[in-house]
Amino acid sequence: MTPTTPLDLGRVRRELAVIRDDLHCNAVHLVGGDPGRLEAAAHIAAGLGLEVWLSPYPIDLAPDRIHALLLDCADRAERLRATGAEVVLVTGVELTIMNRGFIDGDSLGDRLAQLFAGRIAEARTRLGDFLREVVPAARRRFHGRVTYAAIPFEDVDWDLFDIVTLELIRSAEVAGRFRDAVRTLTAGPKPVAVTGFGTAAWRGAGDVAPRSMEIVENDPVTGAPLRLDGHYERDEQGQATYFRELLEIFDDEGVDSAFPYLFALDDFPHRPGGDPRDDLDLASPGIVRVLEGGTGETYPGLPWEPKAAFAAIARHYAGTGIG
Repeated sequence: MTPTTPLDLGRVRRELAVIRDDLHCNAVHLVGGDPGRLEAAAHIAAGLGLEVWLSPYPIDLAPDRIHALLLDCADRAERLRATGAEVVLVTGVELTIMNRGFIDGDSLGDRLAQLFAGRIAEARTRLGDFLREVVPAARRRFHGRVTYAAIPFEDVDWDLFDIVTLELIRSAEVAGRFRDAVRTLTAGPKPVAVTGFGTAAWRGAGDVAPRSMEIVENDPVTGAPLRLDGHYERDEQGQATYFRELLEIFDDEGVDSAFPYLFALDDFPHRPGGDPRDDLDLASPGIVRVLEGGTGETYPGLPWEPKAAFAAIARHYAGTGIG
């Protein structure tokens, strides 16, 4: 949901119950830019017995505003933890590319261009300085476990944190060394979590993850997704295989927590029967197909239907318990 969409707490509760009962998850990664909405969803998740990873996700903010947001969320996370809930505070997600002040540029595209131009060291230094300031301040307010969801190039100082958390997405370019990289991470002294891994549901998407969503044409003013940029073949089984293979690697190599990205993406609805370019679900990494103007049959009243990836993830978590 977008921040302007009213938060349907009844839907939140039902979906979190599905995540717990049918996907067999024991933890949930709640990501968003609105602290109040995050806290409301977190209380529901905790009430269902799920471990809550509370993850403020600022976009295009300057460091001072990110600092204030993180401390606000630290207070909210501590209130929840004080009720007896298991809570992990995530002090940001891929801050360098999603926000201002770490890499020059007012947009994601501008910042990525700066990275490709060789500004990685500068971004690491700015992020490191920011985290060394904000993490101790957050710990003074929140007394549970703290982490940060990093992109590997950010080279975070993990001495600041209780858990090493990374966005690890396998593409064809890194597939041959992916397992060894995971093994190296888990050989360290701290538990390792993986957030943000997944791919879209078109044939070949797994080869170009994390760029599998880049087949969408967006509104030049609002940025809203409009249509696909060409014709693509639906491959839900390919998406399911991708999730299954990565979960098996993470389990085999001792990853403590793994959070598939993501459950549902409302802005990318499934539109069958018309122009194939209008079926935005093909570009969605969601494990359910969001229905436009209707509800599903598997879970009556909810506006989506499970994809093959849903069943693949459910089978894995039912067998291993990794959450």
